[in-house]
Amino acid sequence: MTLDSAVLAFAGCVVLLSATLSLTVHPWWIALTLFAGANMLQAAFTGFCPAAMVFKGLGVRPGTVFR
Repeated sequence: MTLDSAVLAFAGCVVLLSATLSLTVHPWWIALTLFAGANMLQAAFTGFCPAAMVFKGLGVRPGTVFR
């Protein structure tokens, strides 16, 4: 798994988890979905992604987007 696919998989899991929690626990969990979406949008324009830095520190091999 490359860094790019790890970041996308993590973002997808966060979105699915927060949507599930907002339906089953409390509607305010949708704020986590909004945060994840805003973070993905800013990463698309700036190239800065905190999750990519964490995965890189864990030794995930580099991809083509996040280096």
